[in-house]
Amino acid sequence: MLIECIPNLSEGRRPEVVAAFVDAVRAVPGVKMLDHSSDASHNRSVLTFVGDANGVAQAVLALVERAVDTIDLRTHKGEHPRLGAVDVVPFVPIEGATMADCVALARQVGAAIAERFRVPVYLYEEASSNPARKNLEDIRRGEFEGLVAKMAAPGWTPDFGPAVPHPSAGATIVGARMPLIAYNINLATDRIEVAKKIAAAIRQSSGGFRYVKAAGFTLENRGIVQVSMNLTNFEKTPIFRVFEVVKREAERYGVPILESEIVGLVPSAALNAAAEFYLQIAGFKPEQVLENRLRQDG
Repeated sequence: MLIECIPNLSEGRRPEVVAAFVDAVRAVPGVKMLDHSSDASHNRSVLTFVGDANGVAQAVLALVERAVDTIDLRTHKGEHPRLGAVDVVPFVPIEGATMADCVALARQVGAAIAERFRVPVYLYEEASSNPARKNLEDIRRGEFEGLVAKMAAPGWTPDFGPAVPHPSAGATIVGARMPLIAYNINLATDRIEVAKKIAAAIRQSSGGFRYVKAAGFTLENRGIVQVSMNLTNFEKTPIFRVFEVVKREAERYGVPILESEIVGLVPSAALNAAAEFYLQIAGFKPEQVLENRLRQDG
């Protein structure tokens, strides 16, 4: 069984703290760290690791322990919305694991986080049995600062743990989902209204692409703005299509694209599709990529 875990932590400005998070995961037997990245403007780090169910569970609990000790959301500032010190913990089936396995793991880990650290836990996506609490953005709305009022409102008692936030660590959102691509496009302007209008044009919730979640942010340290996205089904809404629409929308405001970036890992099929589109390769097949063919023959 191989399960991927991609926890998002509310710390991206203290390298020594992030390094301690990475070390905590690497110390767990049977777990392999695949990637980690930090963003100072968002004040957020994303770790990606894989292992069996027991290994990834132990790694998450080690991360929560470090985060509760080192992150205080009462003084935390960053562009990205966040509900907790360990903000979101998704489990993704990779090999020999089913979505049902990941749902069971999410519930097991959620209960353990609440019991061990007194951090309230909400379940999301496939792990949630509440239709009103499946979407991450709905659970996170109001952020840490609005968490006391949110948890007191009807329908917002957490799935596990106390009915009040942890004083410094807030609440954690744990779930199970299929792979997604965290994809950002940076615009060569400081006009935040442009990024927000483009995000509204492309995201599903306001009439855009079915498999796109998007928001506009200011990257103050660079003096630019960003359209930050999660692509939840890259086969049905490919990267190149999103890029082209963002480019066209930006042109309406006289703004060029500066660059785009992928946070964490990306399936090779997504990049193969982009290469096929932009190079206009007729009859392209993934096995024409040397490394893909070697893996098949191996």
